[in-house]
Amino acid sequence: MGIIEVLLIAVGVSMDAFAVSLAKGISAREVKIKHALMAGVWFGGFQAIMPCLGFFLGLGFATFIGQWDHWVAWLLLTLIGANMVKESFSKEEEDIASGFGFWHMFTLAVATSIDALAVGVSFAFLEMSIWMPIIIIGLTTMMFSVVGVLLGKKVGEHFKSKAEFVGGLVLICIGCKILIEHVME
Repeated sequence: MGIIEVLLIAVGVSMDAFAVSLAKGISAREVKIKHALMAGVWFGGFQAIMPCLGFFLGLGFATFIGQWDHWVAWLLLTLIGANMVKESFSKEEEDIASGFGFWHMFTLAVATSIDALAVGVSFAFLEMSIWMPIIIIGLTTMMFSVVGVLLGKKVGEHFKSKAEFVGGLVLICIGCKILIEHVME
């Protein structure tokens, strides 16, 4: 597999993280460059770790991962999205730290990188080196995530409270898309 194919895979697996980053930027009351970088590190880091983990898990767990990855991603994204929709109707101001807090970002990073785990398993099937792909996938996702948060903030400044509602719907839609794609296979 060449660098072009790996780059295309990297762009593909980073799209969920980009959409979630966009939603984070939209829903946040205040976004600083450190928040965008934080999202980049979380999402880029997990998008690099998960294929590596998938690679080393290998063929033995491929069937189990393939059977459940879509359900886990759907559940996590739907719960987080539903919470964002609920909060969009709240009159209380949310502290920005909770939106970029450890558990919140950890959950989102895991949810958006589950497909990357399966990609890692496929790299094991191809008996290729994992190091170049995980670097490319991680850096590509980091870049898309930083841009997503910053772009989302620009959109969010114009739409305020309705933006969090839309961001929550985006997460729910991504979760449903993942579920439908895997159920229809």
